[in-house]
Amino acid sequence: MADTSSRRVAEVLLEPKGLKITSFQEIQSLWAGYGHICALTAKPKDAETAGRVRKYLHAAESNNTFFLILKLISPPPGPTDEGHLRKILSYDVEQYFYEHVAPQLDDDVAVAHCLTSSWESKHEDGGLRGLTATILTDLRVKFPVEGGKRSVLSPRQVESALEWLAKFHSNSWKFLPANLGEYLLPPLEEFKRRDAGEAGGSKLWLNGGYTYLATRRTEYKSLAGDTYSEWSEAFCAPFQGSDKSTAEVVADFLTPTGRPFETLIHGDVKSENLFTTELGDDVCFFDFQYVGLGLGVCDLAKLFTCSVPLDMLTDCPSLPEEMDMDRGEKALLYLYHETLLSRRPSDKEPLDYDWDTLVRHWECALVDWCRFQASWGFWGNTEWLEARVRHILKDAEWREWLQKEVSDTGRYSSI
Repeated sequence: MADTSSRRVAEVLLEPKGLKITSFQEIQSLWAGYGHICALTAKPKDAETAGRVRKYLHAAESNNTFFLILKLISPPPGPTDEGHLRKILSYDVEQYFYEHVAPQLDDDVAVAHCLTSSWESKHEDGGLRGLTATILTDLRVKFPVEGGKRSVLSPRQVESALEWLAKFHSNSWKFLPANLGEYLLPPLEEFKRRDAGEAGGSKLWLNGGYTYLATRRTEYKSLAGDTYSEWSEAFCAPFQGSDKSTAEVVADFLTPTGRPFETLIHGDVKSENLFTTELGDDVCFFDFQYVGLGLGVCDLAKLFTCSVPLDMLTDCPSLPEEMDMDRGEKALLYLYHETLLSRRPSDKEPLDYDWDTLVRHWECALVDWCRFQASWGFWGNTEWLEARVRHILKDAEWREWLQKEVSDTGRYSSI
């Protein structure tokens, strides 16, 4: 394709569907020049096409016009460092999610629907070769309120976001993989096995998110050498009875191995990646570049730190250096736990995931998230996060529990 403009890519994808573009506007450039997001409207060529598209997308249209979004990835040339490799793989993961996972979600787990994409043709000769292009429904039609960049959500929006996450996590129990080898390893490991001629991962991330320790070794090394940071000793010193550090032991526990309580996680939960209704009584998430396996509470750790009002977490007017879970934090976590278990698929055996176990997992998620922030930079409810993690790290019962968990030879190896 001589003309690889965003509009032309959209036309190539939509023409076989019987849709003609009537308006087109670029609304956002992606990080570091990796592509664009464009809003467009399209009309069907006839009533039959309109009905087919409407049924496929579960979408309403206005004046026989469909409101759509094009996400076009066209990576710039540059060094193939870990960050670049992570982004390249993440866009493939996101496209796989919209093509193969999103259609399996329940109707009340709102995500964009994929109308068409370059999934089948981007590796073939032709106009879309080398491009990752996906055309989705425009979520803003039903969810017109943006969460906002680094914004604090309203109390109702927070509850709706928690309910969405719990339903998304529990929904994923319907289709978790039997073969973990089909999932993508951390970026450097993934490209290493591909370069060795092995079959690479072709679906989602084996470890959801982008802050887990295996993909943040450079930052961790810097933290370990930072003698001015209290977190250098806290995270990088050896854990009791282990040659590994506290951060490494926590990371080992959080690494997915097919345990029954593992789910798919979104991987980048923040207000910037959601829209809500006017009332805030329903939300939808987007940006599924880092979706993969994990513990659902890892999604909550970032949400609570970056998007939840502090007064929903604690009643303390002045935060202490160390603090246990306050009643606000507990109430939100309880809402998540109750929703998660109530939405477990009916064809699955009941899951023994009691409150005390969830809390231990939550504490590990907070420690791991704080480790990333300490090595990258703190933002959000950082005083709360640091106070909570200081308390957790000094909790002898938590440390004994963690030691037992990581040394337990009876851990699951498949789902």
